[in-house]
Amino acid sequence: MLIIMKKSADEAALEHIKEYLIDRHFDIHQSTGVNRTIIGVIGDTEKLDTLELESMNGVLQVIRITKEE
Repeated sequence: MLIIMKKSADEAALEHIKEYLIDRHFDIHQSTGVNRTIIGVIGDTEKLDTLELESMNGVLQVIRITKEE
């Protein structure tokens, strides 16, 4: 799963998302560029509600990566 943060997202919003994921035992990988920060979420993301994540402060988009069959 990828969580793309808004350009205007502040550090508090980013920390909140990361704490939310870590508290639920997900590993995260943050990539910070000039215009965007992207958080890669590693684990069984089927348990995560994309609508809940998208409603969080600072989140632009959530992309679920589907399993290969």
